[in-house]
Amino acid sequence: MALNATTRFSDNYELKEELGKGAFSIVRRCVQKSTGLEFAAKIINTKKLSARDFQKLEREARICRKLQHPNIVRLHDSIQEESFHYLVFDLVTGGELFEDIVAREFYSEADASHCIQQILESVNHCHQNGVVHRDLKPENLLLASKAKGAAVKLADFGLAIEVQGEQQAWFGFAGTPGYLSPEVLKKEPYGKPVDIWACGVILYILLVGYPPFWDEDQHRLYAQIKAGAYDYPSPEWDTVTPEAKNLINQMLTVNPAKRITAAEALKHPWICQRERVASVVHRQETVDCLKKFNARRKLKGAILTTMLATRNFSSRSIINKKSDGSNVKESTDSSTTIEEDDVKEKSKGVVDRSSTVIAKEPEDVRLTATAKTCSQLPSNWNGSARKQEILKLTEQLLEAISAGDYETYAKICDPHVTSFEPEALGNLVEGLEFHKFFFDNLLGKNCKSINTLILNPHIHLMGEDAACIAYVRLTQFVDKQGQAHTQQNEETRVWYRRDGKWLNVHFHRSGASTPCTLPYHQNK
Repeated sequence: MALNATTRFSDNYELKEELGKGAFSIVRRCVQKSTGLEFAAKIINTKKLSARDFQKLEREARICRKLQHPNIVRLHDSIQEESFHYLVFDLVTGGELFEDIVAREFYSEADASHCIQQILESVNHCHQNGVVHRDLKPENLLLASKAKGAAVKLADFGLAIEVQGEQQAWFGFAGTPGYLSPEVLKKEPYGKPVDIWACGVILYILLVGYPPFWDEDQHRLYAQIKAGAYDYPSPEWDTVTPEAKNLINQMLTVNPAKRITAAEALKHPWICQRERVASVVHRQETVDCLKKFNARRKLKGAILTTMLATRNFSSRSIINKKSDGSNVKESTDSSTTIEEDDVKEKSKGVVDRSSTVIAKEPEDVRLTATAKTCSQLPSNWNGSARKQEILKLTEQLLEAISAGDYETYAKICDPHVTSFEPEALGNLVEGLEFHKFFFDNLLGKNCKSINTLILNPHIHLMGEDAACIAYVRLTQFVDKQGQAHTQQNEETRVWYRRDGKWLNVHFHRSGASTPCTLPYHQNK
């Protein structure tokens, strides 16, 4: 892998179509001119980076340069120019491992063993080279190609750190909520074992299609993890071999000093003797559960991307407490990953949740079905009746806005509703006070008549108690001067049912503000 400080990227590569995009970077397919080989180029606009961000970029590149393994997405080239830094990676075309599994005609415990073996091989290589990934999760497990039997590849070393030997230290609060280890949540010194804990969570999901730790409330989720409180419920675990459960138990050991290592896990009978030990019976229920698990996390990721549209590469979420009690959160990163690496601890063992989040789900945004097992999920997963109910609720909410009826609006919205909207100037707003100002001073006061239409609604149901609706909102109104206007906005709303009542817990609205119609509009 070359590090080129003088060569221009365009001398060696020809850029092709866009593959992905962030606030400070874009990923495009590229072709190496000398060989015709295809790669993925991550292009970072370094002018937008702070000094701390630039250090993180250099750390990621340095780590990727020393990791060369068939189960790791390889960095082939790193080119620094005046305003841009180019990282040239393997072009990985097979998509996510978890998405591939649900598309297979046959999937068994032995297949799960082969998957986790490849993941452990990549983790073992990282650990042998003094690297801790810190963000192992399904989104970072990719397939080299769409060919049958393609290699699993570990990706995204943006949170990875370098350690000396078996060094344990406090490297900051980093990871993804459901995959965080007890020692990280307790803010204790940690090291390589955090990756093994995440592997244990992944293996659990690979076998039954749902995670070992889950709660609607993030505080309770973290309490579960810190206590290592998971189980193997019937009937889905009855058909899993004892050896598989034994490996999970050794991975999900709360004490990191007693947790199995990657090298040891690779020698476990369920891994190295899978032909003899692992079951080869097709696990259709696992595939069905995994489909729903994938759908939930995809929607969750889409919602968080919407919520956190203005990406903060330095991974901070600063919540400004206002005198009225509402919160205005500066926008943050676009994944569910969390990172805090230089915020001082306020108290031993307590996560400072007001300053440690790259993309924490607001505590009142419930995006996943409460059921822990697949069998508890509703049979009418795509039930049209509930979709109609969500559409009707959305119509009622928009009617309240058009009428300037704050009382009705407040009854439909969660008290801690979060929102992205033009009036908030790119910030994530929490609470109703920000909206109430517009109800009290503008809504219904500047227009003679208002008509609102919902166009092309798309509704996603997430279990029985959560849903997301995306639509185009077309608003016609006549201003006080008798002039007719039409305004179009794109909106996404997240609904959650609490104690039998649906509440709007988050929304995102794009488009320009108008004088008197859409919620909380300023009179420009």
